[in-house]
Amino acid sequence: MPRPEVLERIQEAEQDADDIVADAEQAREERLAEARQRADEIRQEAEERATELKEEHLAEAREEVETEREQIIEEGEAERERLRETAAEHESEAVEYALTQFEEAVHAQT
Repeated sequence: MPRPEVLERIQEAEQDADDIVADAEQAREERLAEARQRADEIRQEAEERATELKEEHLAEAREEVETEREQIIEEGEAERERLRETAAEHESEAVEYALTQFEEAVHAQT
């Protein structure tokens, strides 16, 4: 085989190798770009889901607080009514006691 043909075949082989390397680098860059884009999508989806979960938990917590608040108010109102009834039951006794104390104080001064 003459030298120019060998040299030409070597140059063709080198060009083929350069083309293969360039194609591989381009494919790698495309895969990296796709992977970065998918990672961004996954990150965004995760952030959206985290926001949704936070909002759900916050809504649940608010409902629990409101339920507890209503229960405390109901218990307070029931206790107030119980105290009012007890006071009403003892009202005549309290008036009688106050009058007795007043009368004793008046008699003590005379």
